Amino acid sequence: MMPDLSRLLTPRSVAIVGASPTPGALGNSVLRNLGRHGYSGDIHLINPRRETIDGRPCLKSIADLPEGVDAAVLAIPGGAVLDAVRALAERKAGAAIIFSAGFAEGGEEGLAAQAEVARIAAQSGMIVEGPNCLGMVNYAAGVPLTFVEAPVLDLENKPAVGIVSQSGAMAVVLGTTLMAKGLGITVSVSTGNEAASGVEDYVAHLIDDPATPAIGMIVEQFRKPQAFLALAERARGAGKAIVLLHPGTSSAARESAATHTGAMAGDWQLMRAKVERAGVILVDSLEALGDVLELVTRARPVRRGGTAVLTESGAFKALTLDLAEKIGLDLPPMDGATAAAMRGAIPDFIPISNPMDLTAQALVDPDLYRRTMEPLLADDGFAALVLGIIQTDEATSARKFPPIADAVRTLSPDKPVIFAGLDDGAPVPPEYIETLRALGIPYFPSPDRAFRALRHLARRAERNFERVAADPVSLDLPHGVVPEYRAKELLASAAIPFPRGGFARSADEAKAIANTIGYPVVLKAQAAALSHKSDAGGVLLNIADDAALDAAWTTLFDNVAAYDPGIALDGALVEAMGKRGTELIVGARNDPDWGPVILVGFGGVTAELLHDVRLLPHDLTHDAICAELRALKQGALLDGYRGSPPLDIEAVADLIAGLGRVLAGTPVIREIDLNPVVVYPRGGGVVALDALILAE
Repeated sequence: MMPDLSRLLTPRSVAIVGASPTPGALGNSVLRNLGRHGYSGDIHLINPRRETIDGRPCLKSIADLPEGVDAAVLAIPGGAVLDAVRALAERKAGAAIIFSAGFAEGGEEGLAAQAEVARIAAQSGMIVEGPNCLGMVNYAAGVPLTFVEAPVLDLENKPAVGIVSQSGAMAVVLGTTLMAKGLGITVSVSTGNEAASGVEDYVAHLIDDPATPAIGMIVEQFRKPQAFLALAERARGAGKAIVLLHPGTSSAARESAATHTGAMAGDWQLMRAKVERAGVILVDSLEALGDVLELVTRARPVRRGGTAVLTESGAFKALTLDLAEKIGLDLPPMDGATAAAMRGAIPDFIPISNPMDLTAQALVDPDLYRRTMEPLLADDGFAALVLGIIQTDEATSARKFPPIADAVRTLSPDKPVIFAGLDDGAPVPPEYIETLRALGIPYFPSPDRAFRALRHLARRAERNFERVAADPVSLDLPHGVVPEYRAKELLASAAIPFPRGGFARSADEAKAIANTIGYPVVLKAQAAALSHKSDAGGVLLNIADDAALDAAWTTLFDNVAAYDPGIALDGALVEAMGKRGTELIVGARNDPDWGPVILVGFGGVTAELLHDVRLLPHDLTHDAICAELRALKQGALLDGYRGSPPLDIEAVADLIAGLGRVLAGTPVIREIDLNPVVVYPRGGGVVALDALILAE
């Protein structure tokens, strides 16, 4: 259950604790913001050293407040915050905003103080925003409870965005970016250290807000990952876009996050796999965050399909092809009826291609824009149209912008049309840009940014959100490390393929197994305490006959005893020597915060050199798993490369699906490691040579 934020976001009364007459002081800035926005509710100022401020009477303390004030802003030093929060709870205040820093990000003492804030909030039912935040602005309701100057926005007939950011500074930066793009902002909230309310609470509110079609987020750490994933699913079902910027791909960024907001940053790649699965659009820069938010709020929805490009430069056409290949943006060729229609619309000297170089012909034939846009917009193979236009100067703009705008009015496209100026900084009259935006055409001063933003939405449109309905597999596991022989017995019930063989407690049992499966065999030492068998000399290969197996049995036990006399072996695995194939690494874990996830990648030295791995949700369909496998850097090897045979990708997908069923049915599993998994040419299947399970 998410809390009711109405007393914070739409308060009927506000108290400023630490009100000040000094320009630039935090309490003074809040008061001026309220005046600028024409806030009509009751305002209570608290300053024990002042009788009045700006003609308003001052109270001496929080105890003098009337009972039940909706929202209080604490513009006071950090050392006074705890007493103020206690006093507000006694006066039954609905919400408090804490600007002060020095809490969880400031060491043990600050962490304890923040925990006490959380306790008071939970006990009293008071909503607390912060500490270490810039407050919030409800632009739609005219409530600016922040010390940063908040402009008054006219939201009528404007596409609008809700902003939820742990960083107050970045919330302001994003707001400035969106305003510069002519977009509205319904609510902007900075959550800071999130002592008693977090990003999840504010996202839940905005999903239910009909005036907010999209939510822009800047988050360094999700404190309630499962709650956020459920909200993201709900937003996707409601047709609302969540666009997320989440720093933390580098170790230095993760360390910075811990000192900045008191958060311990988690595994970024794991977060990415989970949030994208839930429908979130994850971006990697502030520019991309603003650009994608403009696309999802202003333009028509991006569906599955390719992109068509009309431009006016042959060199830019080549640059576009280079960039599209680099970022994975599909530019399908113009063919069939579309190519025929284009041929009839353009001069003979212009070749048909995608991107299409119109040359400078539109300067003398402005209707060329309409004639070439029409067949592209009618072609269902194209999901979006980008216009890469040279602007140069005001005179050139005057010859290009009006016919482009007229073409859009005439054609009424049901797919995104995006204007990308090739010459960033060209003196384009602002009324032309405003006209395009009013028609639902985002204006980008840079084509690179336009293509990258579009690719984010194209990837989301291509994503398969279907979940498998397969029965989960429940394993009866002991606590701790499950040795290889037992792990293989258990995982075989989920159709995970392993080499032929068995577990032996004596040399005679080992020989019986070897004679059943046939020589040569592998002998592998088995004990829960021996996770790294090779380091202990616990793996012996190519054992050819009974005599060699007798000798190997003695050697195996002697090697482990020399490595660590404290390790008592349960026995040994006897398995058939396998033939060579392509090695993969496959692992799985039940993350305590994010839930089940599976790792897959190419093995050997390339795993470390190329970091060629992907994290997959555990409930992907078979086809979706195959698509993820092909998305590996070396994915081309799976379908055959330069004469090599295609590999059995279907069998790999079956193995991963089996692991997913085990994770779903056995939540006590912390980790499963299958390394290596050998995949053979198509039809040859796969085999996991090793297996380890760690359970709670």
